[in-house]
Amino acid sequence: MNSRDTLLVKNSDLIISGVKANDIVKNYGSPVYVMDQNHIENVIDSFFSALKENYDYSNISYASKAFCCKEIYRVISDKNIMTDVVSEGELYTALSANFNPKNIIFHGNNKTYSELEFAISNGVGLIVVDSYSEVEDISKISIANGVITDVLIRVNPGIEAHTHHYIQTARPDSKFGFSIQTGDADKIIKKVKSQKNVNLRGLHCHIGSQIFDNKSFVLAVDKMTNYYKYLFDNFGYELDILNLGGGFGIYYSEDDKKITLSDYKDAVKLITNELKSQITKLNIKKPFLILEPGRAIVGEAGVTLYTIGRIKEIENLKNYISIDGGMFDNPRYALYQAKYSAILANRANEIPTTKYTVAGKCCESGDLIIEEVMLPKANEGDILAVFSTGAYNYSMSSNYNRNLIPSVVMIKDGKCRLAVKKQTLQDLIRNDI
Repeated sequence: MNSRDTLLVKNSDLIISGVKANDIVKNYGSPVYVMDQNHIENVIDSFFSALKENYDYSNISYASKAFCCKEIYRVISDKNIMTDVVSEGELYTALSANFNPKNIIFHGNNKTYSELEFAISNGVGLIVVDSYSEVEDISKISIANGVITDVLIRVNPGIEAHTHHYIQTARPDSKFGFSIQTGDADKIIKKVKSQKNVNLRGLHCHIGSQIFDNKSFVLAVDKMTNYYKYLFDNFGYELDILNLGGGFGIYYSEDDKKITLSDYKDAVKLITNELKSQITKLNIKKPFLILEPGRAIVGEAGVTLYTIGRIKEIENLKNYISIDGGMFDNPRYALYQAKYSAILANRANEIPTTKYTVAGKCCESGDLIIEEVMLPKANEGDILAVFSTGAYNYSMSSNYNRNLIPSVVMIKDGKCRLAVKKQTLQDLIRNDI
């Protein structure tokens, strides 16, 4: 647990943004996703203020794939930041919450023709090109709509950030982007420049996720600015937007560094100082800088609350506690053995004495949430709080075993409100014939 003003233990209770976890479960049931809006806003303010203090020609963009619902777009819209979407569904959700389309960036390695039509007809601000044929579709649709579409091109700068290999995204053989090293980036840039009604504004890169070594971002700045210099010197292309992606790490378990808001500010200052230095050194045009903090904005803001059910103790081998959730509300352990920390929210001040494996209720041996977590001796009915579940939990949830996707509760200043209703049994069969 990475404690903060809005996440702490008081007496025997876990308190989330001023509300007892026990009371949340009493009022909304379990499992339930809890989102701390105060922390979300504090993280946004930290990134945004650090950018404005150190490089005013800039903005941050929220990664919709981390957590997408209408309410999160209302929250970030109030902060005047951008958002990036990767599907028609995410785009539709943002637009339905009246998010300004000019502040939307549309990503994706396989955007369909209909998705591009939907994006362009709704005036999306930037489309990130990630394939050759996509450029031709963008041109065709833009001509038909009588508009000029601004685009970025996703490139791979050849940097491998220190992270889980499943989420490294800047290697030359990645499914994302065009490699600078192989010359593929040059080819796609020339193709984009040759298309009608397509306006190349700049480049995008993303070097990985869960990055704690800020030197990786400095290397990305150097690679990208040198490439901007190369493009101008060799082809006369002067680009005015630089999107450096994101990948800033968050705290999941004791294997990770405990991140503070100051740490994020320091990372931004390091990145922007290097960018300013490179602009002067290379004598290139000052680009509009976009950073995508990704899971950093919502990751630690999320806590999932479960009720403990059956307890199985296998002598001299393993102790299991089973929860009323599982891989249908959090598949990250099943996908890549993601680690989490947890406590008993209703007995939060008790000393941990027993090692447990937290098992989900799905009919799968791999349906685990945490292996070997130390807790007080657990009882049926205890409330288990699993931390840092704000990113890639609700957004990756499913109806596996026909389980219901939990509700999402947003909390600000001690007041709860529903952001997403819990599914009903009727919802499960709504589309069945």
